[in-house]
Amino acid sequence: MRLILFVLVRVVAVVLMAGALAWFAERRLDRAAEAKSFTAVARVPAVDVALVLGTAPIGPEGGPNRYFVYRLDAAAALYKAGKAKYFIVSGTREGRFDEPTAMRDGLVERGVPAAVIYRDFGGDRTLDSIVRARRVYGQTRLIVVSQRFHLSRALFLALHEGIEAWGFEARDVDQPYSIFTELRRYPSAMRAYWDVWNGMRAPEAGKPVRIGVDPAE
Repeated sequence: MRLILFVLVRVVAVVLMAGALAWFAERRLDRAAEAKSFTAVARVPAVDVALVLGTAPIGPEGGPNRYFVYRLDAAAALYKAGKAKYFIVSGTREGRFDEPTAMRDGLVERGVPAAVIYRDFGGDRTLDSIVRARRVYGQTRLIVVSQRFHLSRALFLALHEGIEAWGFEARDVDQPYSIFTELRRYPSAMRAYWDVWNGMRAPEAGKPVRIGVDPAE
């Protein structure tokens, strides 16, 4: 009985410690992003390229994913304000959805020309999207578009990839889809630190693409 109690106490202690570390990591990233993340389009520096981070176009309840919709709204606002000339829409096309194509189509519906939208199909993770923006698309200055909780780690990764980046905050959802959606930011923050400590390792970059020179298709 004492052995079982001892093991149980140790397990609880490890879980609590991991939770505290994850919370601290997320808070630290969020504070670091404050100076370079904006909600007003007028405050965003004008650059050539904005990177829109991917998510599924359809939410778990079967309707439009609000995270997806709000990111595209924010990206279109950048274009209309003259803050970005080109876009990299980065996501995955494995599984149910082709995220980059859905993002491109959504931006076109919002008035952004297809010719300025480059689809990156290698953005399986935030790390991949950031690394590929530098190593495939040759970008050293970027606006990154996503919700604040996502931007904090994206900007952290961009800094360690040698990219001068700013965040443009898409509207957050009023009600998260699930407790998992809300809590996943904490282990994701710890993973961002691990990615940096592990040398920013990402899958094979692929053939370079010259934005504004090579055609978007």
